[in-house]
Amino acid sequence: MAFLEFQQMAKRFPGVQALQDVSFGVAQGTCHALMGENGAGKSTLGKILAGVYTADSGQIVLDGEVIAPATPLAARRQGIAMVHQELAFCPNLSVAENLCLGELPARAGWLDRGTLRRRARALLDSVGADFAVDRPVGELSTAQEQVLQIAAAVGTGARVIVFDEPTSSLSATESEQLFQLIGTLKSRGHTMLYVSHRMDEIFRLCDTITVLRDGRHVVTEPAGAMTPEQLVRSMVGRSVAAHEPAHLQRPPGDELLRVESLSSPGKFAEVSFRVGAGEVLGLAGLVGAGRSEVAQALLGLDPAATGRVFVGGREVPIGNMAAALRAGLGLVPEDRKRQGLVLSLNCRENVSLASLARFSRLGWMNRGAENALVTQYGDRLRVKTPSWETEISRLSGGNQQKLALAKWLARECRVLIVDEPTRGVDVGAKAEIHQLLDELAVQGMGLIVISSELPELMALSRRILVLRQGRQIGELGRENFSQPTLLRMMAGVE
Repeated sequence: MAFLEFQQMAKRFPGVQALQDVSFGVAQGTCHALMGENGAGKSTLGKILAGVYTADSGQIVLDGEVIAPATPLAARRQGIAMVHQELAFCPNLSVAENLCLGELPARAGWLDRGTLRRRARALLDSVGADFAVDRPVGELSTAQEQVLQIAAAVGTGARVIVFDEPTSSLSATESEQLFQLIGTLKSRGHTMLYVSHRMDEIFRLCDTITVLRDGRHVVTEPAGAMTPEQLVRSMVGRSVAAHEPAHLQRPPGDELLRVESLSSPGKFAEVSFRVGAGEVLGLAGLVGAGRSEVAQALLGLDPAATGRVFVGGREVPIGNMAAALRAGLGLVPEDRKRQGLVLSLNCRENVSLASLARFSRLGWMNRGAENALVTQYGDRLRVKTPSWETEISRLSGGNQQKLALAKWLARECRVLIVDEPTRGVDVGAKAEIHQLLDELAVQGMGLIVISSELPELMALSRRILVLRQGRQIGELGRENFSQPTLLRMMAGVE
């Protein structure tokens, strides 16, 4: 008998059936993968188990007992915790306060800060995190926030832990620490439901794989009985083949972007490079190396930045976002929630947000042209949404990522910077985004791709620039691409 069972689970949101008649079991002390395309229902099922959503029908059986947690607190009391893909903390509060927010220790009616710090330190130590417990969460990097969330889940002593894309914001070193932690949890008898689009993680960590497609159960098999190709076909219903990028078949055109001695105090220094028309330049580095900070400075978001930036031979003032946009620069940021999207707006409004001037005349919007453009890019990226008028916060994380990319594609930039373009995106959509970026390069756009996934950088780029601790370490041409070489350069290992 399975330790955890889902029986005929169903959940509907306005305009979409997220889950329909989903049934399978999870053995105790195992890591069980939950796979599927964006919108397949993976995160929805995990959130029902964790008390975030309530199922419309069906039941969950945990260790022989039917449970129906109505809130995350109720789920935690039943031994269930969740590491969410999307980070949600109070940035003005400290690490310790965020970790203990649900159960703040008190003495005589006052907050017991000594106990608070000790409890938070123990939670961080459980996942090998070493940042200060009094530090405001708003000062942490995305990767550190992800580690903080894992500490909050693991430290509760939960019997069942749902990991929803836990490595999407982690470096290779931090991911390795997480994998070791999962191995330790399995040896202690913890049961894990693991949602990820990264095949190497699934086949390394998971004992069993369940595939969902369009909200329905497709198959549950031991991981050892499936190949990556079989898994992809089960997920998307077709084969997804890797192709050599077409832009590599032709030499780069005229220089589109030239960066000279770009620097920002405490972030990065003396970064210089060029990007030609039709070229994809990869930017590699560990978390904290300065990759995203360089991208933000190029778009004029860093008032402290110095250096010179030229687009099409014309100098663009540093620290002036309006000038950067007029020159044809665009940026798909790493954090779609805080920087890439306006969650209170609908899909149509988010996609057209960076291109409003194209649709307005004498203060009036041309809705027909706007809808045509949104449909063009939304369909191209296979976005799953009830309609373009649906509030974007209701979409899955992967579909939100697609629309964050569509917003800047609609602007038709001369140089587009994409920071983690396929974060939280399934294997089918990843191949489509890669093909789309290749098509943009073939059409003459210059692209800078920032990614923590080295295979992605090596697949897309003509050259890769490596940063370490804010310094430009070196550059590799495609003929010299090697994952071990890049890792050594990123880590400073000779």
